[in-house]
Amino acid sequence: MKRGSVLLEAGADGVAIITIANPPFNLLSVDVMLSLKERIEEAVLRDDVKAIVLIGSHGKFSAGFDVMAFGGSVERKTRKELGFLSIDFVTDTLEASKKPIVAAIDGPAFGGGLEIALACHARISTASAQLGLTELEYGIIPGLGGTQRLPRLVGICKALEMLLMSKRVSGDEAKSLNLIDFIAPADKLLAIARQWALDILECQRRWVISLYKTDKLGPLAESRRIFNFARIQVQERTPNVTYPLICIDVVEEGIVSDPRNGLWKEVEVLQELRQSSACRSLVHIFFSQRRTTKIPGVSGTDLVPRNMKKIAVIGGGLLGSDIATALILCNYNVIMKEVNEISLLNGVCRVKENLRRYVDGGKLTHQKLEQAFTLLKCVLNYDSFNDVDLVIEAASQSLSLKQQTFAELEKYCPQHCIFSSNNCPVDLGLIGERSRVHNRIVGVNLFSPAPFVPLLELVCTDRTCLQVIVDLMAFGRKLGKTPVVVGNSTGFALNRMFFLYLQSAMLLVESGADAYQIDQCMVKFGMQFGPFRMIDRIGLQVTAKTAAQFYENFPQRSHKSWLIQVMQEKDYGGESNHKGFYAYDNKYKAHPDPKILRYIKIARNKYSGTINSKLKELFDEDIVEMVLFPVVNEACRLIADGIALKSSDLDVASVMGMGFPRYRGGVIFWADTIGSTYICLRLEHWSTKFGEYFKPCAYLVQRASKGYSLVSQIKQAKSQL
Repeated sequence: MKRGSVLLEAGADGVAIITIANPPFNLLSVDVMLSLKERIEEAVLRDDVKAIVLIGSHGKFSAGFDVMAFGGSVERKTRKELGFLSIDFVTDTLEASKKPIVAAIDGPAFGGGLEIALACHARISTASAQLGLTELEYGIIPGLGGTQRLPRLVGICKALEMLLMSKRVSGDEAKSLNLIDFIAPADKLLAIARQWALDILECQRRWVISLYKTDKLGPLAESRRIFNFARIQVQERTPNVTYPLICIDVVEEGIVSDPRNGLWKEVEVLQELRQSSACRSLVHIFFSQRRTTKIPGVSGTDLVPRNMKKIAVIGGGLLGSDIATALILCNYNVIMKEVNEISLLNGVCRVKENLRRYVDGGKLTHQKLEQAFTLLKCVLNYDSFNDVDLVIEAASQSLSLKQQTFAELEKYCPQHCIFSSNNCPVDLGLIGERSRVHNRIVGVNLFSPAPFVPLLELVCTDRTCLQVIVDLMAFGRKLGKTPVVVGNSTGFALNRMFFLYLQSAMLLVESGADAYQIDQCMVKFGMQFGPFRMIDRIGLQVTAKTAAQFYENFPQRSHKSWLIQVMQEKDYGGESNHKGFYAYDNKYKAHPDPKILRYIKIARNKYSGTINSKLKELFDEDIVEMVLFPVVNEACRLIADGIALKSSDLDVASVMGMGFPRYRGGVIFWADTIGSTYICLRLEHWSTKFGEYFKPCAYLVQRASKGYSLVSQIKQAKSQL
């Protein structure tokens, strides 16, 4: 069986089985599509073929086009060339076939794979199959008629939801939506699809052309209201990107004009979007995520991850209880240890509250909540640690307490147990000074809220054994997270980058800028949270302790902020006690707090730098650069010091752990589009006004002097703020 081949086999019953055979996921390409077109045309012309079933090999229909085809430079095509696959093949050959074609779907049917199935005259699926048009994840839209056929099968509202959210649905849900005609057991899928094809031929079942169905569309005026409402939602959610709006336009074109016009608009728009910066950025992140598994000395070995069954969490505070919740939801047996009964009871209550939120959100039933909670055991000592596979310490930021904890763990835990510290601001080597198990000491950085943040930062020392890395990579994937391995460093990698995001904002505010303007600007840029809203989520106490560690270890490039200290003195803790830079209601909805201006004024009086009232008049572009260029600067240090194994790892970490906008490709990718020379010039300019904090590192200066990573034209540096 040749890779990329499409096979045709005619049965004695007159049904031809056409199999897409491009393992492992039967990805599409131009060659596969041409081969599929040839096989369908052959089957239509053969006298011994009455009907056709289209299926994928190895229990997988097709996961769509290979992402390698997205995001690159594309030659300008004529209208005829653009419409070849979508119009000539899918519409005028497959859908217009004189013989019925039935899609037999198991496994993934994504993107172009599902679009081919939509053009078939019936779709039979297994209950566990996964279906979706996922193109918007890559900054493009479907290109084989998906924007036109999906709304006519499931209705406009559901189609827009699936398209704009790249939502995947199971076979069962697809059946309820009318996307699938029949659910079949996997072992009978092909047989039932064959019978359906014959039944359609003999007019025992309706012959349906998806492109011209209208029963799910409703009145035109109502359709227009739906499209307008969808545009408003998209602009609120992602104001910086156009491809979701363009997708809505293309869907609307086929509804209000003509579906064939919609098909032409679809292929023309796709041609443009494939060359957009958003597409290049999203494709970069897609492949960068997959490259995180490429670890020197580990990749290519025959090491197999060991199974972890029981995990201990030291500490039941906000972060510890979050981690325990994430582990329980993945069916791990969890031991939570605290120092006293009150702290332990508080930790248990936090886990229960976390789980109840899942019930309220419809993600857990009450019965499953009770079952999940039975996985948690709460203790005040280490006596039950004798069969623990992994310990995650999330109790203290004190080096001496961490050293004491790890020394105690060595006495009680089995010899294979992995010892880890979460969100640690100090060097792992120092933590293990009193321990003899340096090869099993790592950093396992789960970010709050742990059940939702999709990143797992694994911090390894020079002594960490390869088996431990393999085990924790598998552990991260089981948690549904992308593991990123980094070298040992004070503050770990992401926190070193990320804390500059907070420090820059505090420096600007204490120098005269407006805190809420900064937050609004960064959210408008695409960050999930502005820096001050993020401080509230982390907690002012944790922020203050991290700041102290950062200042102690990196004094020359740290801003010693007074603002957090002033607010702590007034019992401001952040989101946890509903008092931070924002005031919070009972549902944790944030509102600006006018009283904060009073504390900002006190902090400015303590600040030794220059107060500049003109900072309140900064343009959005200036704020973005002054907040994020120091982050880029620190990322360059991580690369130069070998803490980051690959620059693309920092892109993944910034997107998944920092809330950096995915459609900008990550912090390094975004910086490269601006150019190292421009970034360096701006940092040097600000360092003359604000001091060493903004001074560009040697690595960045070197790259700027050689013009490296200069994707866009260098802007002329501004002479003043």
